[in-house]
Amino acid sequence: MSKNNAMPGFMLNAVGHYVPESMVEPIDKQRDQLVKELLSKATDVKSALVEFKNSAFADIAAFIELSAEEYNTKVGGKKGNVTLYSFDGQYKVQFAVAEKIKFDERLQVAKNLIDECIKAWSEGSSPEIQVLVQSAFETDKEGNLNHGRILSLRRYAIKDERWQRAMLAISESIQVVGSKQYVRFYQRREGTDQYDAISLDFASV
Repeated sequence: MSKNNAMPGFMLNAVGHYVPESMVEPIDKQRDQLVKELLSKATDVKSALVEFKNSAFADIAAFIELSAEEYNTKVGGKKGNVTLYSFDGQYKVQFAVAEKIKFDERLQVAKNLIDECIKAWSEGSSPEIQVLVQSAFETDKEGNLNHGRILSLRRYAIKDERWQRAMLAISESIQVVGSKQYVRFYQRREGTDQYDAISLDFASV
């Protein structure tokens, strides 16, 4: 018998046993009913958000194509990084494509070169610089690298030849492995030129 189809007069518990309803406390029945009602509504809201998201992406893509037709041209490739404003400037919609990147084996080459630099500089460089560089390669609890911290190392104007080769290795190790589309909505704050995001995050409303 399916867990979703309990026998009449029984309730299925968390370990898969059928318990006579007469043996279930009223408060437990009410809790069960409340949780299932809320989950049903949450599922409906999620479905509506997915439908809206897909519709928004399609509508924006269609508008970009329509705008391009005004100039007898077509927009090739992936659409992205577009901001659309309402005529009165009160609202804007931002559509963006964020690339997902990974580093290949050359990142380890870069790390080895940086370690050589740190070792050579140990007597003359400040501890803060050493900690900053080393922390760029620390991983989170899931073992993932912080891409932003690694890429930020390229901003330092360090002339050491090994450092320069390390930065080249970092740049060449970057691999684009996918992309993700985002759409965000904003409303202008009254009397200003600042825009506030219209949050669709359940925790933020």
